Amino acid sequence: MEAVLKKGGGRALKSGGAFIYDNEIDFIKGDFENGDIIRVLDFDGFFLGYGFINMNSVIRIRMLSRYRKEAPDESFFRERVKAAWELRKAVIDTSCCRLIFGEADFLPGLTVDRYEDILVFECLALGMKKLLPIVIPALLSVLSEDGVDIRGVYERSDAPVIKKEGLEPTKGWYYKKDPSDNIPTTVVITENGIRYKVDFENGQKTGFFLDQKENRRRLHDLVKNLKKSGDTVHVLDCFTHLGTFALNAAKGGADQVTALDISKTAIEAAKENASMNGLIDQVSFIECDVFEMLPKLIAEGKKYDIVVLDPPAFTKSREATKRAIAGYREINLRGLSLVRENGFLLTCSCSHFMTNELFLKMMREAARGAKKRIRQLSFSQQAPDHPVLINSEENSYYLKFFIYQVMTEK
Repeated sequence: MEAVLKKGGGRALKSGGAFIYDNEIDFIKGDFENGDIIRVLDFDGFFLGYGFINMNSVIRIRMLSRYRKEAPDESFFRERVKAAWELRKAVIDTSCCRLIFGEADFLPGLTVDRYEDILVFECLALGMKKLLPIVIPALLSVLSEDGVDIRGVYERSDAPVIKKEGLEPTKGWYYKKDPSDNIPTTVVITENGIRYKVDFENGQKTGFFLDQKENRRRLHDLVKNLKKSGDTVHVLDCFTHLGTFALNAAKGGADQVTALDISKTAIEAAKENASMNGLIDQVSFIECDVFEMLPKLIAEGKKYDIVVLDPPAFTKSREATKRAIAGYREINLRGLSLVRENGFLLTCSCSHFMTNELFLKMMREAARGAKKRIRQLSFSQQAPDHPVLINSEENSYYLKFFIYQVMTEK
């Protein structure tokens, strides 16, 4: 089975990309089923690699290997998952981390997160779905060799987008070490010395946002350093979700943290996390619409030493970016207005389509609207267990995190 590209097709692929689109293929030789692995040839017959095909998807082929003559087999996938695990061991605490990050780990369509002795995965591609009986056992074997005993593997392939692949949403236990084990669908993890209860059955994505791990530690360290000077530190955490930034501020020594979120479920979970860490007295959790609350706080004359803005993605498509920029500008303008003189704004975007350039332009506009001068102190991205494949057009870079010092125009 072979797919032959049109002349001029596959430009992104040849630059390091992982996808071949429907309009780039000239013809396909041989019989196949959707999800099968096939050879990919350039228009002149030059071998480009192997990928799995799906005629239901605009992304017609997702590449598994490039220029490697041997077809992917069990040893190939074991090599892939072992490389992913070795990277995580080198760069991050692996007790809770992202083990596999799709195209960035050369396993397109598959995300696997580790929460202590539980793995939770999301599979968004038909071809990878067919490969799970090879990939998941390979991952379990690699972990076991390093003394990591996994009690169960849970599937969270329930995002509506998978219907574009011809798949139905799936949620439930994929594997249990002991089939009779009644494993709870919540697990307690420890990140940066703080314990969190993760609901991997009903929580967002796989249950916890691991990508902000190092940025949360940056907040903790900032608060801790401010407290060394004997300062009183008040923090406002917007879109707190499970209270992760709020609790890092409290653990760093903040005198008072105010945490806002529109979700009652999230607020209750955040309170439980605060209690579990003995930090409930330092944090006030408020269920509210952040967009409505920020103007009220400004009207009341509230000021904070640190304001944290960690909103959900305002855009998941290129077309909606313009509207999203207006939302980012509004909350950042309000956030800047709430920062005490020489205080700090920690702000971010988790949208792939909100580029660095767009975000910085938006921040200049927000600062001008708030009549503030801002100094950028640091810039960071997602944690290193979410690597960025730079030479891929569909790269895995999405999280931008900035720390600014805020001053009044004088």
